[in-house]
Amino acid sequence: MEGESCRECSALQPRSVPYQSILTLEPGKRSGQPCIRGLRITVYDVLSYLAAGMSHQEILADFPALTEEDILACLSYAADRERQTLIVHG
Repeated sequence: MEGESCRECSALQPRSVPYQSILTLEPGKRSGQPCIRGLRITVYDVLSYLAAGMSHQEILADFPALTEEDILACLSYAADRERQTLIVHG
């Protein structure tokens, strides 16, 4: 039964936006944090706005250089990082 549940979850999991072509890393910009398309807006910035309750539309209104795809790329990046996180119990 447990395996059944995992297959169901995989079938429901949406495809993520390929963030590799959207996010950039530049050592001299924003302390080397991942930024969106070379802008000075970081993934952290976008995730913080979302965590604070801002909608995608509010973020796009405040930052006209961003697109919906940029926001989804930030979420995909965060999901990928979370998936790769190793938890060590001590």
